[in-house]
Amino acid sequence: MKTRYLLILFILTLSATGTTFAEFDKKKPAQPNGNKADRKLVVVTIDGLRWQEVFAGADQLLINHKDYVTNQEHLTQTFWAQTERERKEKLLPFFWHTLIPQGAIIGNRNNGSTISVANPWYFSYPGYSEIFTGIVDEDINSNKKVNNPHVTFVEWLNNKPSYEQKNAVFGSWDVFPYIFNTKRSKLHVNAGFSSAQDYPLSPKVKWLNELQQEIPSPWHNVRFDAFTYRYAKDYLTTVKPKLLVIALGETDDFAHDGKYDQYLYAANRSDKIIEDLWLTLQAMPDYKDNTNLLIITDHGRGSTPANWQHHASQRSLKGYMKGLKHFPDGIVGSEHIWFAALGPDIKAQGEVKTSRELTQQQFAATALKLLGESPTLFNPKAAKEIKEVLK
Repeated sequence: MKTRYLLILFILTLSATGTTFAEFDKKKPAQPNGNKADRKLVVVTIDGLRWQEVFAGADQLLINHKDYVTNQEHLTQTFWAQTERERKEKLLPFFWHTLIPQGAIIGNRNNGSTISVANPWYFSYPGYSEIFTGIVDEDINSNKKVNNPHVTFVEWLNNKPSYEQKNAVFGSWDVFPYIFNTKRSKLHVNAGFSSAQDYPLSPKVKWLNELQQEIPSPWHNVRFDAFTYRYAKDYLTTVKPKLLVIALGETDDFAHDGKYDQYLYAANRSDKIIEDLWLTLQAMPDYKDNTNLLIITDHGRGSTPANWQHHASQRSLKGYMKGLKHFPDGIVGSEHIWFAALGPDIKAQGEVKTSRELTQQQFAATALKLLGESPTLFNPKAAKEIKEVLK
């Protein structure tokens, strides 16, 4: 009798508010779509974006620095605010309004949250190899175009029947075909100034192929991130892979050029790219509420006006980074990175305080766990997953 009374009361309440049963059901929190075996994963890397800007926004010592900023007034109006919260929200609005409140982020060293590279070099190729292989090989000690001897988890998964040879990597830097060893892996890697190919191309992406040849890049080996993302988005919506990697690069190159203004604009564009990516995923039935998104950087940078442009360990000064010998201690702090995650298998906890120093080499196992795969089967030597962010 009591149950019947409660049911009648519930129906009357819906009627009074004009809500149908279908509409009521839509108001429930989104439930994961499918099971772990059907999970999708998208990985985004943002090259050399400092944790300092991610967690505090524009740096006061740099935003006012005449050597690094061309139009100080415009940059200040765009990104400066009196409080740290306002500054970081101006720079990375999607991060701080959506991604982090609904997901998790690690790396705010001012708040007891720490993660670093494990490799001893603190620059890009060793960092990306560490991210995607889960191990550190000290012999990977340069950014030269040398094929990676180690198998990435992207390659390993691509050879499993359920991934249908559809995994893909899109990067702005032209070294990614070597990091993922396309000669061996046969992965679909579109990087540098490569045109889209080897799948049914949309009219828009065919036009992008032409446009990329007509718009010069400031750098000889890195294209604009807009091309990288648009190529990746076309592949995502056309081929529908279970695993997609998008590697953005402008932040690092503008920083090396000493252009703090352009570095901030590039970081802000990266935020917009990730927002558009997330909205695109949620608009696709196979991906909606069924996709985890992981974001990480390959290395940090210096923390002062004198060294913010650079990144290198003291040990690397004897080899590949010998051009930075005027920094005898290396670029202190450039090993410090950050890591963010969002999706159905990620704890919604915002900034995560850590009880230990986490490392970049834990990324691979974390990605595999989110796909319901075994890190041990992939590589018994791979570092353990970052449990702090997983449900």
